[in-house]
Amino acid sequence: MSRTHTSDVLVVGGGIIGLVTAWRAALRGFATAVADPAPGGGAAQVAAGMLAAVTELHYGEQTLLGLNMESARLYPDFVAELTEATGLDLGYRRCGTLAVALDADDRAHLRELHALQRRSGLDSEWLSGRDCRRLEPMLAPGVRGGLRADGDHQIDPRRLSRALVAACERAGVVFHRARAEELSVVRERATGVRTGDGDRLAAERVVLAAGSLSGRLAGIPRDVVPPVRPVKGQVLRLTVPKPYAPFLSRTVRAVVRGSHVYLVPRENGELVVGATSEEQGWDTTVTAGGVYELLRDAHELVPGITELPLTETRAGLRPASPDNAPLLGPTGLDGLILATGHHRNGVLLTPVTGDVLAHVLTTGELPAQARDFTPLRFRAGAARELLEQPV
Repeated sequence: MSRTHTSDVLVVGGGIIGLVTAWRAALRGFATAVADPAPGGGAAQVAAGMLAAVTELHYGEQTLLGLNMESARLYPDFVAELTEATGLDLGYRRCGTLAVALDADDRAHLRELHALQRRSGLDSEWLSGRDCRRLEPMLAPGVRGGLRADGDHQIDPRRLSRALVAACERAGVVFHRARAEELSVVRERATGVRTGDGDRLAAERVVLAAGSLSGRLAGIPRDVVPPVRPVKGQVLRLTVPKPYAPFLSRTVRAVVRGSHVYLVPRENGELVVGATSEEQGWDTTVTAGGVYELLRDAHELVPGITELPLTETRAGLRPASPDNAPLLGPTGLDGLILATGHHRNGVLLTPVTGDVLAHVLTTGELPAQARDFTPLRFRAGAARELLEQPV
């Protein structure tokens, strides 16, 4: 027999973006519910957890830089607040990042990136190959130079997910462990969802935060939600035995044969190596080719990695919008709000997304720092005044 449950805010999706949205909404006094068959799952279970606003900067992404930097600035206080609320260690480390070049072409590219960082007001330091190896003795002898970014930190996304679930529970968030199948729309307004087990979850406002699955919710009127595509990423986890420790003291990354590779060391001895970027639809198969490419590129960067035990191989799906930037805020359908499309920056953008969505739910408007990421930017002839439209 189907049942009806009612809340002020219903968040569809229980990954880290949905969870932080629900937590912040509950703290603002909203009766909040989350619909997800496995809260705390999603792409964060695969992600490495780099908080790399500086070294992740790419040409053409300067608009996103401001949001990334704001979220990086928020992270220490966010971690402290979440730790106090739950008593859980999130694996947050202010260890910095070293991006290195392995040949002359990579060195020239890294020099250009350094210039872009400086023009953008970012703090990074150019190092010689010798200085890079002094910082990280396990680096390959052929390293030609690198960028040191002490402000790029890391967090363990799996611990972050567990803590957000716990924080939500303590804040009174109700979890419906079922998949949302269809959006309910009454008089051109979103009013809730129907779940796979037949229940109706009614709400004043619905926040769609289902990651790469955001576009699969039935019942959404055409052109209301911009396309969200899955981008596959394969990631490896290795273990650094105690005799080898410390293997690396900070995150190390490089571009090898045009592919990005990074090594993220955890305090517990885990070493995360990633990640492929594949437009393969919904496939989450770990492939021999993907594992080979990651280990090959990581070996060129840090030859000693081949001595470490390989403990896990995983593949996940990053949610990507048409311009690879987040979709945040009200849509053209009253009552429906988006928090999705974060692509490779979901973990980094968790704190600021929570604050942005709390502001939207409280005021009906996007705050200034998020207005470039309105879902309405993809609508032909969309007027800027729609940003002020109440929800």
